[in-house]
Amino acid sequence: MANNSRRTFAIISHPDAGKTTLTEKLLLQGGAIHQAGAVKARGEARRARSDWMKIEQQRGISVTSSVMTFEKEIEGETITFNLLDTPGHEDFSEDTYRTLTAVDSAIMVIDAAKGIEPQTRKLFEVCRLRNVPIITFVNKVDREGRDPFETLDEVADMLALDVSPQMWPIGMGGLFEGLLDFRTEEVARVEGGSKDYLGKRDKLADADIPENYEEEYQLAQAGYPEFDLEAYRNGDLTPVYFGSALKNLGVEELIDAIARYAPPPRPQPAGEEKIGPERDEVTGFIFKVQANMDPNHRDRIAFMRQVSGTFKRGMKLTPSGLGKPIAVHSPILFFAQDREIADTAEPGDIIGIPNHGTLRVGDTLSEKDTVRFTGLPNFAPEILRRIQLKDPTKTKQLRKALDDLSEEGVIQVFYPEIGGSSIVGVVGQLQLDVLISRLGAEYKVDAALEASPFATARWLKGSDEALREFERFNQGNLAKDRDGDLVFMAKSAWDVGYQEEKNPDLKFSATKER
Repeated sequence: MANNSRRTFAIISHPDAGKTTLTEKLLLQGGAIHQAGAVKARGEARRARSDWMKIEQQRGISVTSSVMTFEKEIEGETITFNLLDTPGHEDFSEDTYRTLTAVDSAIMVIDAAKGIEPQTRKLFEVCRLRNVPIITFVNKVDREGRDPFETLDEVADMLALDVSPQMWPIGMGGLFEGLLDFRTEEVARVEGGSKDYLGKRDKLADADIPENYEEEYQLAQAGYPEFDLEAYRNGDLTPVYFGSALKNLGVEELIDAIARYAPPPRPQPAGEEKIGPERDEVTGFIFKVQANMDPNHRDRIAFMRQVSGTFKRGMKLTPSGLGKPIAVHSPILFFAQDREIADTAEPGDIIGIPNHGTLRVGDTLSEKDTVRFTGLPNFAPEILRRIQLKDPTKTKQLRKALDDLSEEGVIQVFYPEIGGSSIVGVVGQLQLDVLISRLGAEYKVDAALEASPFATARWLKGSDEALREFERFNQGNLAKDRDGDLVFMAKSAWDVGYQEEKNPDLKFSATKER
């Protein structure tokens, strides 16, 4: 049966726009954590609950995308929210991209003073590729910021979206008095010495609002399109909310908006057809693999987005990469930092499946093995490095580590046809730091990265004959990825163009469907 009480969403933002603070406050509102920790205070026992890897704690950023589930009763109905945490650092476009394939909607957080920043824009483009509907949250309105009209117009112009404000800030920075909610016609006030939101709301009629602000919000209501549910769900319009995650202001309205407007589980593309949540058979796809979540047990957890059917613990599912069924005995649901064994799960839920490397990113899981979900690509790396072992006796451990980490999507690994050292490819610099840190911590492999002669890579497709001919002349520039597919290692973008012209029978592809 289709389940309409699930909302699976992600938060996208530029680093420092306040995504982690907002995540904390959403979980706090949903009762998933009872004490939101200060995110940046280092050395404190209470870190942000969603950031648990060592490197994240050192840098105060989210590196791995985790899943947090919480429930909230809204107008008598209990809604289950699955919040997928996307790495907010600009280097993590690939892992973030794949997380966005598993959600039905997104919240875009914008800093009231800075507006749309490059990272937000990149993530927005990914949402647009998949028509993911977006709710905009303008954060930090309690600080000095830009005129709210300016922010709205920027969203409309830069992202080519209709904007429909659902709230309005009364004053900004030092003059900030509270937020007017257009739907309920109530004003949420900040109070007390620290000017936090402590739950006080006045009816608009009783709220003493200075005249100049009255004109402002009337203009905002009249001057922008009204909210249109269909336009929002098609990805053409974004409702805009204002608030301060730090002061817990506007967060409740945001949860309410996700419950009211965000789509329940949507059908997912599987080649020519779309698989909807109402299908009886249990189906899902793996969008992320995380190794060593529990350092005491070298486990790996594959994150599956459930697309259809009712999953029951112990069920047998067939992964597309394997062809033989596996029994899922201890599926995990994630409640902030606590994990619970799931007895059942519904479409839209994210289940963690412990395994020893059998499940890979992009695998489809299903009962009958007739479905293949599409649209989870690998991207051509933008940075390539040679990897040098400091202790040559550890070659085997290194190979295992690189295969594990590439399966997880942290890096891509290329094994040159000629010459010894493996080459790792990443989309952003931070992935290299994560790689070295995890090689040491989890695999006890001491390795260093060196410059590689190559600038980018392209997957090669073509007839056997054309490939053989190409290999004869370019042996030194060829490698195999970990699936054994042939990859052309290019010294520059010009090099790619030159080879494409010379070899019209071959396709040089910058993405590869996983």
